[in-house]
Amino acid sequence: MAVLTRAGERLELMQRTRSVAIVGMSANPARASHFVATYLLGTTDWQLFYVNPTLDEVLGEPCHPTLADLPSTPDMVDVFRRTDELPGVVDDAIEIGADSVWFQLGLVDDGAAARAADAGLDVVQNRCLKIEHARFCGGLHDAGFVTGVIDSRRRRLI
Repeated sequence: MAVLTRAGERLELMQRTRSVAIVGMSANPARASHFVATYLLGTTDWQLFYVNPTLDEVLGEPCHPTLADLPSTPDMVDVFRRTDELPGVVDDAIEIGADSVWFQLGLVDDGAAARAADAGLDVVQNRCLKIEHARFCGGLHDAGFVTGVIDSRRRRLI
């Protein structure tokens, strides 16, 4: 498909997503992957899969050693790994038939992104899935800070 750079494209991707594999999931609550997973569990209806070869379980759910070991194919692969590992994760995402890959903040690899897009996957680089989700659901300003808007309605745009 394409490398998604516009906000509307990212919103549309999140709206059609039903399952996410978090590659590089950590059991440490201070790590970004753990924080993002906790947020997604509490604010979305997405099915989450955790991928880390060193863990058996995280947040009460099984942790799988590789994407190929997941019980079903996730729509999105959210990556929390070093930049030099992105090509391998992209290869695995293509092989299992994922629809998209999301490279977290600080992760950019134009070659891996192009290979994923050429294989038909949508790609987001250097963006946090949690921040983008919160932004579209009204809890975060475009500049990245909390808006302070509090209401009694639970909005589900995604």
